[in-house]
Amino acid sequence: MKTLRLILGDQLNAQHSWYASVSESTVYCMFEMRQETDYVKHHIQKVVGFFAAMRDFSKQLEAQGHKVVYLTLDDTTNLQNLEENIKNIINSQGIESFEYQSPDEYRLDTQLKSICSTLSIPSSEVDTEHFYTKRDELSVFYEGKKQFVMERFYRYMRKKHHILMEGEQPEGGEWNYDKSNRNKWKGSPEIPPFLDFKNPVKDILETIHTASIKTIGRFNDTTFSYPINRKQSLEQLDYFNQNLLVHFGDYQDALHNEEVYLFHSRLSFAMNLKLISPKEIVDSVLVHYRANHEEISISQVEGFIRQVIGWREYMRGMYWAQMPEYKTLNTLDNHHAIPEFFWTGDTKMNCLSKTINNSLDNAYAHHIQRLMITGNYLLLTQTHPDEVDDWYLGIYIDALEWVQLPNTRGMSQFADGGLIATKPYVSSGSYINKMSNYCSGCQYNVKERLGENACPFNSLYWNFLDDKRPQLATNFRMKMMYSVLNKFSTDELIAMKLRASQVIETPEKF
Repeated sequence: MKTLRLILGDQLNAQHSWYASVSESTVYCMFEMRQETDYVKHHIQKVVGFFAAMRDFSKQLEAQGHKVVYLTLDDTTNLQNLEENIKNIINSQGIESFEYQSPDEYRLDTQLKSICSTLSIPSSEVDTEHFYTKRDELSVFYEGKKQFVMERFYRYMRKKHHILMEGEQPEGGEWNYDKSNRNKWKGSPEIPPFLDFKNPVKDILETIHTASIKTIGRFNDTTFSYPINRKQSLEQLDYFNQNLLVHFGDYQDALHNEEVYLFHSRLSFAMNLKLISPKEIVDSVLVHYRANHEEISISQVEGFIRQVIGWREYMRGMYWAQMPEYKTLNTLDNHHAIPEFFWTGDTKMNCLSKTINNSLDNAYAHHIQRLMITGNYLLLTQTHPDEVDDWYLGIYIDALEWVQLPNTRGMSQFADGGLIATKPYVSSGSYINKMSNYCSGCQYNVKERLGENACPFNSLYWNFLDDKRPQLATNFRMKMMYSVLNKFSTDELIAMKLRASQVIETPEKF
């Protein structure tokens, strides 16, 4: 029986059991499609990176003897739509059965089920063989519970997979070293340069330009720095172990004017394309830690592993547990438009300027920049979560909806009413000043709430708390801040709300 197997752009797992043997009767197909480049406006580096990795993967399969139909964006037979491309190959090549790996995005999962329901040949779905968990594992874990606190799931994952455990107890005596992961980086220890793979992508850039794909962001080079295949991903992992892990935990929340990556791994793009698996990464980090435990503290390792087996698997589980309704949630009833400077980086607020320009230049920002700079501002200005989702999904190279949506709509924007976060992640300028050197280079004064020179985050913060009293005043974790708010005089509160309204209504002036 001649079988067609579909490989999506984020399913580049060379270790998948599909490829264990070569068969003349099996054809693999991969497509560069307008369907995927156009459903949201993506960063130019994101489109380039996906196409580069897909083309490399296709060539590897062919080198191993597999039959591959790869349609580039400009291929004259490319119908630019998943259903039409699949059916065209089925008809032209006499395909008798169709197989695909489970998509990680709800829209593609729905589309493929719909496609299969219309085929006249048998079809089947297999696992991607990538994640630690099954789609519904988190739902089963929290069955009957009203709260989905990540820490409980994280401990379950540690125990189940015996990661950093001594019997039934956490290695080192603590489950979580988050309190050790909040240091401000002040220029020391020295940060090693990031590993640049210099993958040539001039032809891809020309294809995108010729096709008039609308993108965001900047790319002033003809080489792509992130890993695009398994070999490079393993090199990136080794570089992280050898050079960055030793200080990762200490500074994972730090922010800095001159530093883009600090001690972060730059592995998320490769991992989300499945070039490398989370288990491979965790196992490698643990091996390196065991061999170098005198130099590397457990807080560095736990802080990293928590992101991989905790947040990443948790976010995927929450996505599948809550979709499709989750994508429509707007519990705080926010409706403002995203400011134009989120597409240009042209703002006088230094923290936002640095973070947004970093995102535009590199298709990257680490989790605290995303949460406590851009996300914080968008929530304080009460931006509609649909607009926030589109920006985050488009601008970051590692953004796929299954991980972006729960992080953005849940963790960052509290639009789910607290399914993921126990309180909104909002702050005045004081937190930004504590974690970064952004404020020292800003024209606004982080210590002032009112006046032309006052940090906009300060008035926005207290205005937000006042506006959202009906939804948040009874939140246990917010009580202390509401007690502070209640001590402001009426005149001071009115003045802060007027200042906040200026920021919200005329963001281009700030």
